[in-house]
Amino acid sequence: ATQVTGAKLNTDVISAQTELASAPADTDEFMVSDGGVLKRIDYSLIKGGGITAASQWRLNTQFQGDASPIASNLEVVDTDGYGGIGSAMTQSSGNFTFPSTGIWLIEFVGRYYMNADSRYDYNNIYTTTDGTNYGEAASGTCFIQSTEGGYATASGYTSFMFDVTNVSTHLVQFRVDHSNDGGSGVYNMADSGANTTFMTFTRLGDT
Repeated sequence: ATQVTGAKLNTDVISAQTELASAPADTDEFMVSDGGVLKRIDYSLIKGGGITAASQWRLNTQFQGDASPIASNLEVVDTDGYGGIGSAMTQSSGNFTFPSTGIWLIEFVGRYYMNADSRYDYNNIYTTTDGTNYGEAASGTCFIQSTEGGYATASGYTSFMFDVTNVSTHLVQFRVDHSNDGGSGVYNMADSGANTTFMTFTRLGDT
């Protein structure tokens, strides 16, 4: 048992073997030294690490007033060298579906403008875990003040870490509420060539 030593192993003992040209299967085994004792370990126990999915969506056409949720004129960011990781989110009528389970960081930036003052402009993240009943998960707010009688802008930010255990039932919406003016005067800014009102989705790790 002590006859095969490290010195007796050829330097090409690994490189001379057949190449595995794809990611290991969960049951593929590796050899490790556990405090000097050789043991085997499945790939499923050591894989992972790093961000495996990230994408951004944005509003491409501005609208005026409230939205519960923002349900149209949404697009995956696609300009100025945009780069996502893994599979992107999908959405239907403002209901966003995650491409995989996991712990997801959701970020929402809303940018607004108005030719007057607006004191309560909310950009909200709503989530559901049953596919139907949404609850307010996070709320950001900002204040628009037109000090010189012209148009003024402001941006609000909010974020939420969502434990997505089922991609069919764990969904997210984005809503805007301009309470001070009854939702009639504030414009929700948009651009098809730059992020103004936009959402970022980052998978941080396994659920």
